[in-house]
Amino acid sequence: MKDKTREIMGEFLELIEVVANGKRKILDFGDDMVFYRGEIHMIKVIGDHSGIYISELARHFNITRAVVSKTIIKLERNGFVRKEEDPSDRKRVCLYLTERGKEAYEAHNTFHLVNDKNIYQFLEGLEDDDLDIVKAFMVKVNEMVKNHF
Repeated sequence: MKDKTREIMGEFLELIEVVANGKRKILDFGDDMVFYRGEIHMIKVIGDHSGIYISELARHFNITRAVVSKTIIKLERNGFVRKEEDPSDRKRVCLYLTERGKEAYEAHNTFHLVNDKNIYQFLEGLEDDDLDIVKAFMVKVNEMVKNHF
């Protein structure tokens, strides 16, 4: 194995350990908006797909509907999400962000713009051929992560 390959894999495996054992479990956006990672990411997906069903959220995160429902109940109780009956199928519930939920959604987006800026700038500075290599690498990384977790 080449030294550079070994170095890259070392960095990658260190990243996997950080993600798997992440210390930042709670995100505090101020203004009484404190979330576990799963909660804010549900808010993000609901904001991106207004009217999404609980079953679709469960599929998106590869978790059970019961786990999604429990989280949605908490988010609804705290004023971030609202449920509406689907007019075309009364058994289904559509999820929407409230105004407070939209504030949390925007705070989360800002958090990523600030904290992820360096990687975006790095990628923007690459040529298309280099971006293709990075993209191919990320596809392989995702496959590897799925095999490990």
